[in-house]
Amino acid sequence: MRLTEEELGQWVAEFRPGSPPRTGRVRLAEDEWLPVAEALPVLSRARRNPAAHPAAAYWGTVAVFGLQLVTAGRASALTTADEERVRRFAEAMPERAGFGDPVDLVREFLDAVADGMNAAAPVLPSLPALTSLSELTTWKPKPEPPVAPEVRVSLRIEFGRTRLFRAVLQVHSLIDPALVADAAEVWAGRVDGLGPEVKAGVLAAIRRSAVAWPPVGRLLETEAPEDIQLADEEVLRLLGGVPGIEVHWPKELGRGLSARAEVAATAERPSFFGGDKAFAFQWRLALGDDPLTEAELEQLTESRRPVVRLREKWTLVPPDLRRKADKPTIAVLGGMDALEVALTGSAVVAGQRLPVRAAGWLEHMRGRIAEPDTGREPVQPPVELAATLRDYQLRGLRWLARMTELGLGGCLADDMGLGKTITVIALHLHRRPDFPGPTLVVCPASLLGNWEREIHRFAPGVEVRRYHGNGRSLEGVEGGFVLTTYGTMRLDSAVLAGFAWGLVVADEAQHVKNPRSGTAKALRTIPAPARVALTGTPVENTLAELWAVLDWTTPGLLGSLPAFRTRWAKRIEGAKDTAVADRFARLVRPFLLRRRKSDPGIAPELPPKTETDQPVSLTREQAALYQATVRESLAAIKDSDGPMARRGRIVSLLIALKQICNHPAQFLKEAEPKLENRSGKLELLDELLATILAEDGAVLVFTQYVTMARLLEQHLDARGIPTQLLHGGTPVPQREQLVQRFQDGEVPVFLLSLKAAGTGLNLTRADHVVHYDRWWNPAVEDQATDRAYRIGQTRPVQVHRLIAEGTVEDRIAELIAAKKDLADSVLSAGEAAFTELTDAELADLVELRR
Repeated sequence: MRLTEEELGQWVAEFRPGSPPRTGRVRLAEDEWLPVAEALPVLSRARRNPAAHPAAAYWGTVAVFGLQLVTAGRASALTTADEERVRRFAEAMPERAGFGDPVDLVREFLDAVADGMNAAAPVLPSLPALTSLSELTTWKPKPEPPVAPEVRVSLRIEFGRTRLFRAVLQVHSLIDPALVADAAEVWAGRVDGLGPEVKAGVLAAIRRSAVAWPPVGRLLETEAPEDIQLADEEVLRLLGGVPGIEVHWPKELGRGLSARAEVAATAERPSFFGGDKAFAFQWRLALGDDPLTEAELEQLTESRRPVVRLREKWTLVPPDLRRKADKPTIAVLGGMDALEVALTGSAVVAGQRLPVRAAGWLEHMRGRIAEPDTGREPVQPPVELAATLRDYQLRGLRWLARMTELGLGGCLADDMGLGKTITVIALHLHRRPDFPGPTLVVCPASLLGNWEREIHRFAPGVEVRRYHGNGRSLEGVEGGFVLTTYGTMRLDSAVLAGFAWGLVVADEAQHVKNPRSGTAKALRTIPAPARVALTGTPVENTLAELWAVLDWTTPGLLGSLPAFRTRWAKRIEGAKDTAVADRFARLVRPFLLRRRKSDPGIAPELPPKTETDQPVSLTREQAALYQATVRESLAAIKDSDGPMARRGRIVSLLIALKQICNHPAQFLKEAEPKLENRSGKLELLDELLATILAEDGAVLVFTQYVTMARLLEQHLDARGIPTQLLHGGTPVPQREQLVQRFQDGEVPVFLLSLKAAGTGLNLTRADHVVHYDRWWNPAVEDQATDRAYRIGQTRPVQVHRLIAEGTVEDRIAELIAAKKDLADSVLSAGEAAFTELTDAELADLVELRR
């Protein structure tokens, strides 16, 4: 008959160690030997029972300490304080508590507690504080045993006899990293340097590993922890990696199976722009670099084991690869989405960005776009072209030829004056044998004459027709070029859309940067097998302008405008995400050829250009007008009735100040103005012109105000300086005559309205450019400067920007030079950029500083 717990606590508690530790026993009665784990409740109560034998109370106290170590995770890695407590327990061990070295007994008892807890996996209760050791019976201390060398363990996976795998326990010395042996050899005492004293450390390491991966715990069930047989699910768990467990797989077991994301066409040559979802986005499994065949993939999916026999070799199949083999399809993509993935080389899969490879026909197209000169005979200049193309122009021709052959459009975004016109003429001649239809060129009215002259010059005999003005007609047009303006195209879009064009070209394509404008909508209605945009400024203000151009040349490339803003523009312009900007650049780079005059191979072909900011002082009259206008306007702005009224008054103030800086007569709108000695800018212009004309130079003078241009014309005429004026109201035939007169050297000073003459004109006779007032957008000013600084210019070009000192012009010039955030907003919105400034910020911007 078993004794009650109260009766058991009155007997002497004798501990006898076991191997493995969990087999250790505690004798609580004559015929009651219990495993340590089962004896814990009795021992815990005995430590607080005054009637209990001292040995029972002692082991109860040690047991509670052992449970605390387990709870704290220190059972196999005692701290210095823990070791000190072990020694104190050994010193206090009463008689008849056990036989052997007290320190060894305490350690083995603690191992038995920890091992028993791991096997039973109990929920440990909160532990009470230990009873003071001074209450226990003292024991004569014994010398400490030598410290055992530190070890770690690992598992070596082998092909087993009855199952596919078995895990063999290996012991590694931390003192000698080269010393490693099977645990069975260590237990047999056959390994020098890893003697019996390391067993406790090995068992402790096993217990730690069993917490992360319970099958390891089976090694504790035998007298010597040699090996364990593994079931398939246990192997799969190991394949996924177990923290704290090092695994060595057989060398003969292949681990070369991998999966990569791949996008490929499901048809031989799908339509990119038809909207058909013809591209499979899927996982492709491979051994090394060789994709699995359909038969091998079927063999893999049918086998449910963690290894499969592939190409005469056992190969591991990790769980994530099996899932990808079972369900290879990630998504089905439309044409432009597939091309985006192919060009950027990455895509988001399950919230994670992964590298992606294109395959089949899509990879062929990607290679044609991204690596144009690989394995192909390069396009040569057409024999009918009456000119020698420069190297960069020939590269432009080859790029346009490749893109249009693929049915994709492109934007040639060279700086002004680098020969975009001759490149397109060469493209027309190159395409003529395969696409005999005419090329439609849509351009500003000011460029019609230039296009006609360039075609006659570089492609003699090619028909050119202007579709513009009264009596315009397409009757009899079979080939060659048809030239029209954006305005005419908008009016006659239905007529132009009904004609079979071989190529449509939009020159100065920034005219359609607003996709909602009638001009942009009309241009999109004109079908063609290829579309080419020409512009020196693909992005003047925002990325949405680039979207408008590329969505016309290559519809669908960047998705819808709202999707584009969410996916790209906001993250690049707003969040300044450089990684997104880099992916966007890889996507659009093949569709946008951008060359600058500063690029290697181009700069040597152009003479030097010198740019100078010319500060001028205000006259007394200008300063008084400036200060009075600032004072009155700021007061009115402060009292504005609502935000719209305030914004309007701010814009009006900035325009007024710029006009005062130009000349008081412009601001005051004088009918018969006196011009001399009233404007610092005008006085400096006189000095500049005197020097330029004395050296037989020619000069372009740009202003954004037609009124100011007329005042300059009046002033220079009075001084006997020959001038001519071009503005937005100048008829097209007269524009061409003005350009020719200047190029022929008949007039040395050409006054130009910046908005009307900032693009499209070839004025290489000029070796000086004067910006009388600032547009506050360097890109626009650079376009104007490029009327003179372009291919064909043989003399150095000097650019003069007149800036009124101490004024708002001075502050804006500093901001633009420093490229600050406010400057960025100026570039995109002009005067409107300042309408959200506070009253104090606005006052600081516009106040006159001496």
